Amino acid sequence: MPKALVVYYSRSGNTKKMAELIAQGVENEGLEVTLKDVKDTLADDLLKYDGLIIGSPTYYGSMSGEIKKLFDDSVKFHGKLDGKVGAAFSSSRNIAGGNETTILDILNAMLIHGMIIQGDWQGDHYGPVAIDSPDSRSTKECLRMGSRFAKLVKKCTS
Repeated sequence: MPKALVVYYSRSGNTKKMAELIAQGVENEGLEVTLKDVKDTLADDLLKYDGLIIGSPTYYGSMSGEIKKLFDDSVKFHGKLDGKVGAAFSSSRNIAGGNETTILDILNAMLIHGMIIQGDWQGDHYGPVAIDSPDSRSTKECLRMGSRFAKLVKKCTS
């Protein structure tokens, strides 16, 4: 059975709530999913999964230092994430607070690793975003992304 890892950093709890919703969407499609706070995640852990979803609050239009450190630490096995499925999500304090740039920074790191990224033609195109705590719209987007991600992982591992 394919396995997915959802890693997040959350200071206020908002990004953690999003991670839980996304993990639920993945699990609803029958994938084995592990949910981890980035402080409990080693770069080597990334090698154990078929798909990786990483979420961060927006800090100055980019990912948190904790998430960036995980990517920096992953350089030691550059190329070994090639072909794995990746996705990203973000929360921020306000509209136009940098959610999309944060997601794109995470996706850029995944693309450099050779990971497979799927956009979404509707809703949150790059990945789910929330302003403060996830509302009904962002909850729907988190569940949708988790489901679409799981379906892509199944295609890529069959």
